[in-house]
Parts: sequence; structure tokens; C-alpha cells
Amino acid sequence: MMEKYKDEKVLSRFKYSADEVIEKPFNWKQMLRLFSYMKPYRKDLLPLSILMVLLTTSVKLIIPILIGVYTLDKALENKDGQLLAVLVSVIAVLYILSYGANYFRIKWMNVLGQSVIYDLRKHLFTHVQSLSHRFFDQRSAGSILVRIMNDINSLQELFTNGVINLLMDMILLVGIFIILFTLSPSLTLAIMVILPIMFFISTSLRRKIRRSWQVVRLKQSKLNSHLNESIQGIRITQAFTQEKENMIYFDGVNTENFESWRIASQKNALFRPLVELTNALGSAVLIWFGAYLIQGNEISIGVFVSFAFYLGMFWEPISRLGMVYNQLLMGMASSERIFEFLDEKPNVAENKNAVLLKGIRGHIEFESVKFAYDDRRPALKGINLEMRAGQTVALVGHTGSGKTTIANLISRFYDPTEGIVKIDGHDLRDVTLLSLRKQISIVLQDTFIFSGTIKENIRFGRPDATDDEVREAAKAVGADTFIRNLPNGYETEVEERGNILSVGERQLLSFARALLADPRILILDEATASIDTETEMKIQKALKTLLNGRTAIIIAHRLSTIREADHIFVLDHGNIMEQGNHHQLMDLEGEYYSLVKAQFNMLNAV
Repeated sequence: MMEKYKDEKVLSRFKYSADEVIEKPFNWKQMLRLFSYMKPYRKDLLPLSILMVLLTTSVKLIIPILIGVYTLDKALENKDGQLLAVLVSVIAVLYILSYGANYFRIKWMNVLGQSVIYDLRKHLFTHVQSLSHRFFDQRSAGSILVRIMNDINSLQELFTNGVINLLMDMILLVGIFIILFTLSPSLTLAIMVILPIMFFISTSLRRKIRRSWQVVRLKQSKLNSHLNESIQGIRITQAFTQEKENMIYFDGVNTENFESWRIASQKNALFRPLVELTNALGSAVLIWFGAYLIQGNEISIGVFVSFAFYLGMFWEPISRLGMVYNQLLMGMASSERIFEFLDEKPNVAENKNAVLLKGIRGHIEFESVKFAYDDRRPALKGINLEMRAGQTVALVGHTGSGKTTIANLISRFYDPTEGIVKIDGHDLRDVTLLSLRKQISIVLQDTFIFSGTIKENIRFGRPDATDDEVREAAKAVGADTFIRNLPNGYETEVEERGNILSVGERQLLSFARALLADPRILILDEATASIDTETEMKIQKALKTLLNGRTAIIIAHRLSTIREADHIFVLDHGNIMEQGNHHQLMDLEGEYYSLVKAQFNMLNAV
């Protein structure tokens, strides 16, 4: 057994609220919903696979009769060499036919299974992308990744083998029972007394196995969440020398994951030995009662041998049905988590009659807007403001005053709790999200750079832009110089988050990306907070090009960035305290004046 750490302070971090073990009975309606993803293939792959199943099953049911009743009781007993040769040839052909049918069944079901997994993962990913920011506020990236990858992967065996095996084994069991009852009703009934034992084993283990696989999914989610967080924050971990504590935490999560798999596998492993035990009991009944019937001339040796074949075949599908049932339980646990996401509705949703917002001028209005991220944290308290088309507007205030919330409402990442947000007189809840966001670009303080080339990152907001347009956008914001000095220029590959670039270089790329997208409304959220003075001077020049003819909202703590703004709103705890241009606000000697003075004193102190 692996060594376990006992540091309670570190292990006390095991608190997750987004994922919980779901206590529900087995839900066949939900499983049918899962199987509905096979519908697109019901006219080609599924019928062909079922045909191969019927062929394979028919061969399995015929061969024991040929061996027992015909070969032993007729060919050998009557010493009919010609009949024996015919039977041997027929049996050989049937085995070859069964092999071919199995080959195509496995091939087509693998294609079917992989196609269903592909469709399901695509559907889930597409749906997750459509969800609102509030959804992502409440869940870690790792837990979302688990649903899209691990939970869907766990369904692979169910779709490639489980479904078709279930059909094959049900047909096989019904066929075997009919044949056995036809051959000898009394011997069949004697053997079937074992079935209640099998039923008891199945029902007693069912709930325990299902719950165990739910726990496995939960522990996997915890493990993936921690791994994602650890990789993203590795620099902070190393900077504060917290490697040992992080390892203690990881060991705890990893141990929980290991234990959940061990317990679930242990319960799964109980099923097959118990089935084999009932098989042994059934064989004992067959030998004892079958010998009695042979002595009384009620059945022949051939019938007894056929019974032995069918009995072996009978317990095999029952055992496989147990495995399929386990797959269904695993599928149930995973599908609950998958459908939990698929049933999640966006907090920001389009109205049925939403209209396209075409060619906006960029006139923005807030009418008595209130907003809260939760019941305890009002972010905006009934504000009214107007941003005229083409104006450069600045939002200033202390952290938590509501600046970024206003930007989020303009982009409709959230809807106001009360009040109306309008662009060009249109309530944002009455326009399509795509047509709105196509005309808005956002530049954040923490610029996200995707894996790919420099050119692809600049082109992200407008994929159809030409190479010349990409270069012109980079030149306009002063990014062209450093890009051409890179090893491969615009074709230079950058990894996730662009770690080979400086903070200033990443920010210049984000400006080029925003300029190329050619938005009508541009939001700069602390876009210059993390860059040096020289780069800021470049950006100030670039802003003149970037802001020309656009409505611009600038959020900044650096007041030098906003002094040229046409209009400034000063916020505090969700209220607009002052508004006007820089000179008007300085003359008031109010909140804005205090902010400028405090920053001026801080710079002089440095």
C-alpha cells in the first residue's frame, strides 16, 4: 500500500462544492437519452452490426444440436459415415461463418462506438462554449475537463461492445432456454432452480456498484482539478517553495482516487466469481439429474451432451450480462455528470425573437441598472449613464467599485439584475449575442495567447483577414518591430499563454488582434497596467489609431492613460460619484481629484 501523508492542515484543503455524488435510482429514461446518440447510424452501421449478431447467435445455437443430437445420437450410434462427414463439414463451415460475422460485427461496432463518442464530445463542448460566465465562475477548469474527456471516454466500451453484447446475449439466453425446454422440460426446470440465486446476487450488488463508480468519477474530477491548478500555478508554487505542501495535497487526492478505483473494482470483481459458483452448482445438478434421466431412458447421451454445451453457453452470457450491467452502471454515473452540464441553461440567453444588431454607431445607455454576482455582493446600485457614439469614456475608481461589471454588462456576459442596458436604443436582451459581440472587442490586463503562430493569434478575432491586413494591424499598434525580430517572424510558434513573449509584447499582440477585428465598441480593461513606460508610450500612439471613430471604454488605475478621455465616470461601491472630463473633475476637487493627488504623491515618493 502506498505511503500516505498525515498533514491535516494541507489535507483540510479537500473541499469541493461543484461535484457531489448523485443519489438517484437507476434511470432507464436517462440511458435511453444516452443511446439516442446512436440514431444517426440506425440506417447503416447499426443494422449491419445487428445482422452480424443474429448470424453469430444462430450459429452458436445450432452447433450444440448438431454435435449432440445428430452427431452422437444419429451418425455415431447408427455408424453412418456419410452423415458424419456431412455434419463435420457443416459444423466447420458454420464456425468459419461465425468467425467472419464476428470480425465484421467488431469492426462496425468499433466505428459506431467511436462515432457516438465523437458526436457526444462535440455536443458537450459546443454546449459548454455557449454557457454564461456565471457557469465558469462556479467551476474549476479541471472539473469541466473531466466531463468532456474522462466521463465521455468511460462510455466508449459501452457503445463499442456493451450495447451489441446486450442484444446478442439476450437473444442467446432466450434461444438456449427454448431449445433446452424442447429437449427436456424436466432437466431444464431442474437446472433453472439456480436462477433465483443469480437474481439475488445481481440485485444485492447493483446499488453498491453504481455508487462506487459515481465516487470514482468524483475523485477523478478532484484529481484533474488539482493537476490543472498545479500546472497553471507552478511558478507561484516554486516561488514560495511550496512543492512539499503541494505534493502532500496531491498525494491525498491521488490516494482518494486510487482507493475509489480499488473499491469499485473490488465490487465489480465479486460478480464474476459468484456467477461461476452458480455455474458450478448448475453443472452439478445437470450431472446428477441428467445421469438419473439417462438411466431411466428419458433422455439420450446426445441430448445430455447438448445440454452440457448449452449450459456452458447459458452461464457465459449471464456472466457477460453482469459485465454489461457494470458498464451500464459506469455509463449511468458518467451520463449523470454529462447531462448535468448539457441541461445547464445559459444565464444569458437569447430571446426567441432576438434581432440582428447591424452596423451599430456605439451609443450606450444604462437605465437604473442594478447587478449582483450573488445576494451578498451588489456590484451596481441603480446607475444611470450615457456613452455617446465615438466617445472615449473612462471608468475610474477603487477596486470593487463596479468598473469591470459595467464592461461585462455591455458585452452581455451577464444580464442586469434590474434595469436596462441599451446600444443604439436596442435593449441588449432583444438582440442576438453573435451580432452584438461581433462588434465589440475587449483587451484585458492578462492577455491570453493561444497555442499557434503569432499570425494566427492576431487573426483570432477575424479568421478571414489576409496576411497583409495582419501585418498592417501589427504595424499600427507598434508590434511589427518585435515580431520581425522573432526567429520566424509572424510564423513564430508560441505555446499556450505565450510564455516566450514579454508582458508588453503580449499586450501589443492583443491590441493588434482588437484592431484587426475592427469593432465598433472597444473595451480596454486595465490594458496598460502591466507594461513598462516605454511600451505604454507606444500604446498611447497606437490608441489614437485604435480608438478613431469607435466608442471606447477605458478602465484604468493609471490616470495618465485616461486624462485625454472625452468623459470620465468616477465609481465607488457600485455608484457613480462624479462625471465629466479631466479638467472639470479636477476643478471639483472631489473623489477624482483625490485619486489623482494620491497617485501623484506616490510617484513623487518613488
